[in-house]
Amino acid sequence: MKKQAKELKKGDKIIIAEQKAVINEIEISDIGKQGKRKVRIGAITEKNEKVIIIRPEDHPFEVM
Repeated sequence: MKKQAKELKKGDKIIIAEQKAVINEIEISDIGKQGKRKVRIGAITEKNEKVIIIRPEDHPFEVM
C-alpha cells in the first residue's frame, strides 16, 4: 500500500532504500518557493540506523 508523505504518521512502517524502517519523527514545513510543502521524516531501520529524509508532501512511500 502506498501513502503520500503528508499522510504518514509516527509509528508507521515504511520502506526506505530497500530497508524496512519505523518513523519516529515527522515534520511538515510551510509552502516553499517550489509551491509545495516539504516533509522531514526521521526513521530507524531494522539495523538500528537513524535515517532522515526530506521529500515533497506528495511523494509516495510504500507502507507495510
